[in-house]
Amino acid sequence: MTDFQTFLLFLVAALLVAITPGPGMLYVAARTLAGGRSEGLASSFGTGVGGFVHVIAGAVGISALVMASAEAFNVLKIAGAFYLIWLGFKTWREAGIVDPIGVETTGIGRAFREGILVEALNPKTAAFFLAFIPQFVDPSANVARQFTILGIISVVLNTGVDVVVTYWAASARAGLAKRPSLIVKMRQTSGAVMCGLGASLLLARRAG
Repeated sequence: MTDFQTFLLFLVAALLVAITPGPGMLYVAARTLAGGRSEGLASSFGTGVGGFVHVIAGAVGISALVMASAEAFNVLKIAGAFYLIWLGFKTWREAGIVDPIGVETTGIGRAFREGILVEALNPKTAAFFLAFIPQFVDPSANVARQFTILGIISVVLNTGVDVVVTYWAASARAGLAKRPSLIVKMRQTSGAVMCGLGASLLLARRAG
């Protein structure tokens, strides 16, 4: 197993990565601004589960196979990109809907499932784990177990930061609650952000 000093270095590096604004953080903020704190939290935990998918895939070697195959990478990239763009378009289209029946229950479950898919279909997350975690792994010990443990810690840190972002975005949204027109514009902006994230993913290239 990784020695204590290396482990501390990993924690510092993983925390710095977690607090650095990125697509995942922007997605969670956009979902919170569009649907409120409950949907934002559901999205945060959903993307966390999606992150665990990449950790397990990386530990057993699936991610490495995907990154080595241009075809597999492109399929995953296109699926993830168009899914994000579809979510953004849907958010924009529904921006004017105010408190539809059952939104609290249905919205939370849907936000959680969508968060899982958004993260699980993002090959850039797989690439990150494959590039970042091995730097802190002891090759003389069980590599898969170390990769899994460090990956889980990284995902937990990312999710924790996303939760903080969710509460911040929810506070900003609450401040505008008495101005319905601004809520609509905020939801439209959130939809545009999701479409932008999807377009960015569509332009992503496989390393190597």
